[in-house]
Amino acid sequence: MKFKIKKTQPKPIKKTTLNRFLRKRMIIYVLPNMFFNFIIAYASFNELGYTHFFAGTQCLARLTLPMAIFLPVVLTIDIIKRVTDAASQNAIEFAVDDQLNLKKMIAKLSILHGIITGSLVLSGLLFAQLILSEYYKLDAAAMAIVVGILAGLLSILFTYLPIIKLKRHLYKPMHIISSDMTEKNFNPIKKPL
Repeated sequence: MKFKIKKTQPKPIKKTTLNRFLRKRMIIYVLPNMFFNFIIAYASFNELGYTHFFAGTQCLARLTLPMAIFLPVVLTIDIIKRVTDAASQNAIEFAVDDQLNLKKMIAKLSILHGIITGSLVLSGLLFAQLILSEYYKLDAAAMAIVVGILAGLLSILFTYLPIIKLKRHLYKPMHIISSDMTEKNFNPIKKPL
């Protein structure tokens, strides 16, 4: 007995512009990411009343590094897929180049974004620890706010950054209008009678 797995068709998207589409997606990404990362960090750090950069079970690096690595990866994959789906449905004014290897581009770009962001956040944490003492106690509420703001900034950045790379492979399709235009209708200069 053979099972056939039906591919689900993407949900129909309303006709819009690329900028409006990206703005809407950015709001959908930013608000939940800021809220949930703040709540998770606040609940984790509030248990102790304080946190450290790298020491202890509830350290700042334990929450920020996975977020800094995986959030750009997930957002890059999702936004490129959504924009290409919208382009294939003619919901935005652009079309995707047929010669683009989309899976290769998504994999390469998402891994690159994750590695770069993770290393930047790690170096920021190491630099902050060098400035302050290794066992400096950080305020739990303030660090939860910092984690939430970082999640929001990453959500904004990785809504637009992958599309900058994808725009090299987007083009505006030409609509050919066939009509029987006569010279009389076509000539913009009117001749005196």
